[in-house]
Amino acid sequence: MTFAVFATGGKQYIAEKGKKIKVEKLTSKGKKGGVEFDTVLLIEDGKNVTLGSPFIPGAKIIAEVSGEGRHKKVTVVRYKSKTRYHKKKGHKQHYTEITIKDIKAK
Repeated sequence: MTFAVFATGGKQYIAEKGKKIKVEKLTSKGKKGGVEFDTVLLIEDGKNVTLGSPFIPGAKIIAEVSGEGRHKKVTVVRYKSKTRYHKKKGHKQHYTEITIKDIKAK
């Protein structure tokens, strides 16, 4: 079982072939198609572990965009006692759902 760790959108994700992942919104503007990630931090193929410093040169993760959407609403409440101050806000973060097709190490 091969897996890799890659970075996109300021976060790190674990990728396995065939797995669906929700990453921070990519600038595909609703287009379905392939996307490559070259910021691979770690690759583990069952026997060997390759670590990058910070990235592995020549390594790529090939994925396909399956859709876009928004996460569940996160509610933020600010409250100060004895001063009648309270504010309530909600936020839904956009995401792009990708399916991992292949993990290539150089």
